[in-house]
Amino acid sequence: MFALSEESKERIGKLIDISRVAVHYGYLPLILYLGTIDFRNTTNAQLTISGYTRSDPKPSLIR
Repeated sequence: MFALSEESKERIGKLIDISRVAVHYGYLPLILYLGTIDFRNTTNAQLTISGYTRSDPKPSLIR
């Protein structure tokens, strides 16, 4: 392969650690956010946050 200096190895390691933390704390909020977007009959400019409260049929807990 190719040789990396110790400083480069440390930077790559730090970048990987920061990426792990970002994925760890950002994954669930991203999934929850994407779950609230109504993708039906919308364009990219018209994405609405509606979730289950405006869905049809409504879940039994919200009726």
